[in-house]
Amino acid sequence: MVFALKNGVCGYAPNKPILKDINFDVSSGEVLCILGANGAGKSTLFKSMLGLIPILNGVLTVDNESIAGWSRAEIARTIGYIPQANNPPFSYSVLDVILMGRTAYLGLFASPKKEDEEIAEDAIRQLNISRLVDKRYQELSGGEKQLVLIARALAQLPKILIMDEPTAALDFGNQQMVLNQIHKLSQNGLSIIMASHFPDHAFLYSHKALLLKDGGIYSVGRPNDVITEESLRDLYAVETKIINTGIQPRYAATDASDIKICVPLS
Repeated sequence: MVFALKNGVCGYAPNKPILKDINFDVSSGEVLCILGANGAGKSTLFKSMLGLIPILNGVLTVDNESIAGWSRAEIARTIGYIPQANNPPFSYSVLDVILMGRTAYLGLFASPKKEDEEIAEDAIRQLNISRLVDKRYQELSGGEKQLVLIARALAQLPKILIMDEPTAALDFGNQQMVLNQIHKLSQNGLSIIMASHFPDHAFLYSHKALLLKDGGIYSVGRPNDVITEESLRDLYAVETKIINTGIQPRYAATDASDIKICVPLS
């Protein structure tokens, strides 16, 4: 499976595009990390990929088939979305939140069936969060909430996961918990596109990195090739030293011989 955007122009009005000439693809089992300063257009790109706003130009494809004519339900069965945070106004149970991922497969007034419950339970087992099932969603920690949102997306049985800064506002331990699950999901064949403000995460967990700047692609390619001290200075206006730690990477996603970390100098 290959998910691709070709010659994409994204924005909210035809005469005021936010992004132009966006080209990338991500295959089954790959993680693409999108980096860029606030306002670079990451959210606009995500909304376009999810069909929440129309692509102004270009074509979004799954295995070379344009998804422009797909219904919202068809898109939801193929593309799962995990927002930065989700705080529903009602006190839902964890299981109820995960079952919401089955909405794309249900009729307008239908209730989840046994098959839907089994799929939700499989997502719970896959993420090893059975300990959370009897809790209320609002009672969970930030990292636990993110895992539940990932389980909800998995219940959609998608081929692609889009994740908007999945580690935002999480402490160090919860960041690692979520990122470890992202790695496992890619190993299971899911295509994952995630936005991040942490270049280190791209080095550790991504096969590709896409850097956005000034309404377009600054560069796209392997993290070791495109994430450089120069590119980080251009993207974030911060002098940065990239250090090779000498530690062997744990994850197959990285092509580095050792782990790299980014240290800001100013």
